[in-house]
Amino acid sequence: MNWVRFLPVFVLFALASLAFYLRLDTYLSIETLKANRDALRELVAQYGPIAAVVYVALYTLATALSLPGAVIITLAGGFLFGATLGTFLTVIGATVGATVLFLVARSAFGSSLRARAGPFLARMADGFSQNAFNYLLFLRLVPAFPFWAVNLAPALLGMKLKDFVAATFLGIIPATAVFSTFGASLAEVFDRGDNIELRSVLSPQLLGALVALGLLALLPVFLRRGKSS
Repeated sequence: MNWVRFLPVFVLFALASLAFYLRLDTYLSIETLKANRDALRELVAQYGPIAAVVYVALYTLATALSLPGAVIITLAGGFLFGATLGTFLTVIGATVGATVLFLVARSAFGSSLRARAGPFLARMADGFSQNAFNYLLFLRLVPAFPFWAVNLAPALLGMKLKDFVAATFLGIIPATAVFSTFGASLAEVFDRGDNIELRSVLSPQLLGALVALGLLALLPVFLRRGKSS
């Protein structure tokens, strides 16, 4: 039955609508984390691995539903689990959530959306089909593109699942590590009563480094084009 293939879309849409109706995104703030830090840390200390699994599940759901506040959740992961484990858990949750959205978009709407996207997407598809991994790796490394859009575009452009997962997993590690490390230091920041500016985390120097990594990811593409010209 045709409606079955759209069932995952309906489920995601219903969950996203419920989340926005309940305004769950309003709870994703530095102030909320600060106000509940002792209770959250007590839960992590008490339940250990279970708390880590719950965190990954929540991050997966937030990513699949394209809810705002991913940076705050990432900071919370570093705050609660430390920089290293927080980075690992966040990367797992974000990758799984992105993959869920990718599969839903490709299975339910892929062909119809590609047909309606016009010549622009068609031109992108030609290059993306040949260098999909490198293109997506660049988009993941440079945190200047909406995460939800970068999840959907490869699905519409026919990217292979294994390449999508690999490029997503590798590409989000650097920025995730930066935010998780900053999150791990929030206890001291809270104790000092300092104001927290998320913009200060991604300094111009750090952004430059991420862009350089992104360009490095595109180097094989440039080399192939140079040989073919």
